[in-house]
Amino acid sequence: MDLPGPLPQLPQRIKPRSIWARQLVAASLSLFAFLMLAGITLDHTFRVTAESDMQRKLASFADALTSQSEISRSGSILPPLEERMPSPDLNQPGSGQYARIATEDSLWVSPSSSGPILPAPELVDPGTNAFRGPVDYEQIDGTQQRLYIYSVGVMRPGNAFEQTPDVRYTVQVMEDSKFLTERVQLFRRTLIRALGLAGLVLLILQAMILRWSIMPLGKLVTDLKRVESGESSKLSDSHPTELQPLANAINSFIDTERQNIERQRTAMDNLSHSLKTPIAVLRTMLDSEVPADDLRSELATQLTRMNDQISYRLTRASAGHKLFAAGIEIEPSANDIVNSLEKLHPKVVAGFEIDPSARFFGEIGDLQELLGNLLENAFKWSRSSVLLTVARESRGKGNTGLLIQVEDNGPGIEPSQVESVLQRGVRGDQRVKGHGIGLAIVQELVDSYGGTLTVTRSEDPELGGACFSVRFPKG
Repeated sequence: MDLPGPLPQLPQRIKPRSIWARQLVAASLSLFAFLMLAGITLDHTFRVTAESDMQRKLASFADALTSQSEISRSGSILPPLEERMPSPDLNQPGSGQYARIATEDSLWVSPSSSGPILPAPELVDPGTNAFRGPVDYEQIDGTQQRLYIYSVGVMRPGNAFEQTPDVRYTVQVMEDSKFLTERVQLFRRTLIRALGLAGLVLLILQAMILRWSIMPLGKLVTDLKRVESGESSKLSDSHPTELQPLANAINSFIDTERQNIERQRTAMDNLSHSLKTPIAVLRTMLDSEVPADDLRSELATQLTRMNDQISYRLTRASAGHKLFAAGIEIEPSANDIVNSLEKLHPKVVAGFEIDPSARFFGEIGDLQELLGNLLENAFKWSRSSVLLTVARESRGKGNTGLLIQVEDNGPGIEPSQVESVLQRGVRGDQRVKGHGIGLAIVQELVDSYGGTLTVTRSEDPELGGACFSVRFPKG
C-alpha cells in the first residue's frame, strides 16, 4: 500500500510573513463570514415580516369590503361605493391592488381589476381565510407579473320574513408582488450599505487592535537587537504575562552563555598561569649547563605535569549544563560511584536513603561529579560509615526542590573552617593526599544550578561527622 505524498504547500509569495498580517487576514475572513450570515438572516427576517404586514393589510381591506358590501333579496352582490373603498388604488385600473367578491352565481370586481387577467376566484368556507402567493397573472400591458391573494369566507344568513335565502360568498383582496419586492430591495440596499460601512469600521478597528496587541512582540525584538548590539546586557522585565516566560528563558540563556564564556576565560587564565612555572623551569635548565640525563628527566616530569594541567583545564572549561533537561534518576549513579569507592576504602560501608521519585534536572555528568566528590570526601574522612540521603523537599505551594545529603562518622569540620575548605586548592588536613579542589568543584556546580551547599555536623547519633547538604530548586 503506497503512502500518500506530502500535503501541497502554498507558494511562499502568498503566505503572510507577518503575524499581524496573518491575524488580520483571519480576523477579516471571520468578520466577512459573520456579516454575510447576519445579512442573510436580517434579509430573511425582513422578508417574512414584510409578507406578514402585507397579509394583515389585505385582511383589513377584506374586512372593510365585507362590512361595506350587501346582498340583495335575489342573492346578488351590492358592492361598496367607490368613495368608500378601503384603498384609492382599488379604483385605478391596473394599479396593482385588486378586490373581488364572488358567490356561487355572481362576481363583483373592483375598478382596478379592469384590464389585468387575474387568476380565477376560489371560494373558501365561511369563517375561514387563506393567504397564498405569489401566483402568476397578466398585467394590462401583457407582461407576466405575480401577486398575493388573501381570501375570507363569509356567510350572510337569510331573512324568513323577507323570504331571502342564506348567501355564502368569498371576499378576495390581491396585491402585486412588486410592492413587497420594492420594499425588500430597498431594505437590502440599505442593509448592504450599513453592513459594508460597519465592516469597514470594524476592519480598521481590528487592524488597530491587532497592531496594538503585537506591539509587545516588537518591543521584545527591539530588546533583542539592543542585546545583540551590546547596548543592553539582558531583556527588560516589562513584558506582558504571556511573553515574560519567553523573556526569562532568553535571559537565562544569555546568562548561561556569559557564564560559560567567563568560565572558559577563567580556565584559560588558570591554564596559562599553571604553565608558567614548568616553562620557566625548563627555560632555566636549558640556559644552565646541566647533564643531559638530568635535563631529560626534568623534561619528562614537567611535560607530564603540563599534560595533566591541560587535560584538567580543558575538561573544566567545557563543563556546563543544559538550560532545560529531563529528570535523571539518582540511585544508579550513586551505586556506581559507591561500588568504586568501596574498593578503595574496604573498611567503609555506605548506606542509602533515596526517594525513588526524586530527580536531578541537569546533565548526568554533573550529577556524577557532584556525587563523586561528596562521596569521595566522605569515604576519605569516614571511619566506617557513610550515609547518602536523597529526597524531594517541599518549599511552598507547587514548588518541590531536591535535597542531596552526605554524612559520615569522621572527625567533622569545624564551623570556622567551612569557608576555607570550600575554596579551590585548600585541604582540610595537609597530611591527607589531594588537590583540595573536590569541594570547590561541588560549590561551582551547585552555584551553576542555582542551588545551595551547607556544611554542618551530622545529627545522626550513629554518625556525628560532617554533613554536606545540597539543595536544588524545582527543576
